[in-house]
Amino acid sequence: MEHIAVIGAGLMGHGIAQVFAVHGHTVAIHDPVAEVLAQVPERVRANLSALGLAEAAADRITLQSTLAGAVSAADVVFEAAPEDLKLKQTIFFELAAATPPGCILASNTSVIPIAEISARVVDARRVVGTHWWNPPYLIPLVEVVQATRTEPATVVRMMDLLKRAGKVPVHVKRDVPGFVGNRLQHALWREAISIVAAGICDAETVDLVVKNSFGMRLPVLAPLENADLVGLDLTLAIHNTILRHLETSGEPSPLLQQYVEQQRLGMKSGRGFYDWTPEAAQQVRDRLTAHLRRVTEIGPAGESK
Repeated sequence: MEHIAVIGAGLMGHGIAQVFAVHGHTVAIHDPVAEVLAQVPERVRANLSALGLAEAAADRITLQSTLAGAVSAADVVFEAAPEDLKLKQTIFFELAAATPPGCILASNTSVIPIAEISARVVDARRVVGTHWWNPPYLIPLVEVVQATRTEPATVVRMMDLLKRAGKVPVHVKRDVPGFVGNRLQHALWREAISIVAAGICDAETVDLVVKNSFGMRLPVLAPLENADLVGLDLTLAIHNTILRHLETSGEPSPLLQQYVEQQRLGMKSGRGFYDWTPEAAQQVRDRLTAHLRRVTEIGPAGESK
């Protein structure tokens, strides 16, 4: 069974480590911030307890104070550092020197092309993208991104590893910004923000429309299935009318930029498109966790039923 290393112990890193520990892998994890690294056992045990899983899985995760110590014996390394290109390039340069030649090096970036992240790696055949979704121990999907220099065998090995860990890996064949999921998600967010900025309706109405219409269908009827269901002739007719009216700007919304400048950052600042108390924000997080547990049916073995 592969030995896993995770670089970055924050929101995504500790969750990725948890997934592999639950499935029997030994996991070494490193973070340059000692306080963040020290919190990993407690955070993982809390997650496992909330899911009704054996907390003993956390014992398979070891904390490493150095990057080299974490990856020297690794078969696969997952980088989960902040979305900073120069930082990720530095990490991958160090990983290439500190790992065995056959070790797979994977980045959990959400949007940055893998070719850019691996630009300083001489032999990038073993570098691949693995975009996990938050929380990684509940969301099944992992996008496996093949960059120009990625060896096909690396993709095959990664897909197999993720399947054995209970995930749903998909092969992204072109290394484009945002890959697949975030291109779709942020196209929707761009239009949602544009609707509010144009005064068509308020933020609450936008969210009510999504939650109570097409959002209800998405788990069983995805966009292209839906297009086939209603007919591509009808889809074409609708597009002939609506597409010219949709937001097409290649820049962030001025409204979004204004909110950020005003420190209206969402739940963490108490105000964004909505006003948030700590209690209201926690209720949303709790509802999300309960919903994800229900739809993925996480069972005592830690696998989806």
